[in-house]
Amino acid sequence: MKKHMIAISMILFILPSSILAEGLISESPENAEVYFIQPVDGQTVKGKVNIVFGLKNMGIAPAGTDRKNTGHHHLLIDTDVLPDLAKPLPSNDKTRHFGGGQSETEIELSPGKHTLQLILGNYAHVPHKKPVVSSKITITVE
Repeated sequence: MKKHMIAISMILFILPSSILAEGLISESPENAEVYFIQPVDGQTVKGKVNIVFGLKNMGIAPAGTDRKNTGHHHLLIDTDVLPDLAKPLPSNDKTRHFGGGQSETEIELSPGKHTLQLILGNYAHVPHKKPVVSSKITITVE
């Protein structure tokens, strides 16, 4: 049994993650949209930033819940290039996960201009086959 587990682990280590993620990609409806309810593009905010996520024609499901036409939010902060959409989204300071199904958050950002963008991930944090990505907005923190 242990030998089989080691062999499987070695195969998973050797295979490119894009091959592994292929089986994890979910479909999304053609008309699905993710967007910001708050803040709005160009807004100036003071202190912590209250962010409210919007979603049309799909539902929210927590990470780990494989349900058709659902996903959960990921917030991209000051990201110039989208992450690899064939792989699970990274979790770091620039990519925040809301795998509990949250539809809003409050974050602290340094004073200055910042960009925000939303991307929906499926049960495995992988963007959908037709990625559901918001427009990028710019805010100023005082």
